[in-house]
Amino acid sequence: MKKSTAFYATQIIATSLAAAAAYALIPSENRLRWGQVAIITGGSRGLGLAIAHRLGKAGLKLVLAARSEDDLELARDQILRSRDVTDEDDILLIACDLTDSNQCGALIDSAIRTFGRVDVLVNNAGIIEVGAVEDQTIEAYERAMATNFFAALYLCQAVLPHMLARKSGSIVNISSIGGKLAVPHMLPYSAAKFALTGFSQGLHAEVRSKGVRVTTVCPGLMRTGGEVHAQFVGDVEKEKQWFQTAATTPLLSVTSEYAANRIFSAVNAGRAEITISPQAWLMARTAGLMPETTQFVNSLVNEYVLPAAVKAAPEPAVLHVHHNESDDEISAADPSPS
Repeated sequence: MKKSTAFYATQIIATSLAAAAAYALIPSENRLRWGQVAIITGGSRGLGLAIAHRLGKAGLKLVLAARSEDDLELARDQILRSRDVTDEDDILLIACDLTDSNQCGALIDSAIRTFGRVDVLVNNAGIIEVGAVEDQTIEAYERAMATNFFAALYLCQAVLPHMLARKSGSIVNISSIGGKLAVPHMLPYSAAKFALTGFSQGLHAEVRSKGVRVTTVCPGLMRTGGEVHAQFVGDVEKEKQWFQTAATTPLLSVTSEYAANRIFSAVNAGRAEITISPQAWLMARTAGLMPETTQFVNSLVNEYVLPAAVKAAPEPAVLHVHHNESDDEISAADPSPS
C-alpha cells in the first residue's frame, strides 16, 4: 500500500512539473498582458461583450466588430462605465459585414493601422436558426456557414501573415458543443460549427510551432442576461419556448461572464481546446465514447421533446430511364399525378 501511494504521489508530482514546464514554454508574447491588442467579433453583446470586459480589465486595447454601429457604441459606453477600460482611445469600433472577405481584411488592416499590432483575434460572431430540418431552407445553411465558419476563416487568413511575421499571437475560435455533437432542430448551426471546430483544430496543429496559438472554445448553453438572439422557423412559438427555456435554466447553462473568465484563463495558458460547462464536457465525451447511444438519445429528444415540423417532408422525385437509339437519358419526373 505504501509503495502504491508513493507511486501515485510521484506520478502527480511529475505531471504537475510537466504542466508547469509546458506553461513556461509558452512564449511570453502569447500570454495576455497589458497593452496588447485584441479584436473581438460579435463584440457588441452576449459572450463577445463579456470577453471584451474581461480583456479590457486585463489592460488590453479592444477592437470591437459587429454589424450595428449603434450596438457597438452602446457596448463601448458600457465598458467605459464599468471602468474595465478607462481611456476611450483604447477602444476601436468597426461596423462591418464579416461575411464579406474584403471587409474582414479591412478590419485587420484598420486595427493594425490604429494600434500598430494585433495580438489576439477572437472569432465570436455567430448566428443561430432553430427549427426542424423540414422547415429549414438551403439559404439557412448558407447563412450559417457564411457567418459561423467563413467569417472566422476570412479573418484568420487576414491576420495570420501579421502574427506569423511576429512569431506570436493568439487566435480564439468560439465554436460550440454543437460543433462536437449535432443538436436536433439546429442543423445549420451545428453543420457550420463542426466546420469551425475542424478548421480550428487543424490550424492549431499547423501554426503552433511558428509561435501562434489557436484555442478552440466549445461552450454549452449560455445565459447572457439579455434577450436570446436567434431566428426561429416552423412552429415558431414552440421552438422559442424550448430553446429559451434551455438557454436560461441555471442547471443547463452558464453565464457569459463565467464563460469569458474560462476563455481568458485557457488562452493565457495556451490551451488548444476548452469545453465550457460540466454538461457540455460530459456530452462531448459521451458522444466520443458512445456515438450510437448518443445519437439514439438525440432521436428520442427530437421525437418526444421537440416540436413537430410544420412542413411535410417533400415526396422524393422518381427517376425514369428513357432509352433511345443514341444514348440513355435520365430525368427526374414530378411524382404528382398529371
